[in-house]
Amino acid sequence: MLVGSAGAITSAVRARNLSDDPSRFLIDPKDHIQARRDARAAGLDVIGFYHSHPHSAPAPSATDVAEASYPNHLYLIVGLAGEAADVSVYRFTGETFELEIADPGPDFDHHRR
Repeated sequence: MLVGSAGAITSAVRARNLSDDPSRFLIDPKDHIQARRDARAAGLDVIGFYHSHPHSAPAPSATDVAEASYPNHLYLIVGLAGEAADVSVYRFTGETFELEIADPGPDFDHHRR
């Protein structure tokens, strides 16, 4: 989950995967609730979610579109199909995803090292 405020993502919180399928991710509701509580206690919010696409570009898949359920939240997708990770950030409108950021900038590569 992505934690922050309206203007910035300040941290990412990992969650356990309850899916038995390694190509799917089902957020543990306990982790989701705890992340929301911890964010609220810090004066922040869960403003989005992140996940990877190990074999494709960082674009919402049909499954992403079908299962998205948090309007006005960010969805950061990391595409791992190429030599380097490719990152895009989308905002879910409640019906579709709109591209927010197509290039995370030079700091992203710096933080990966």
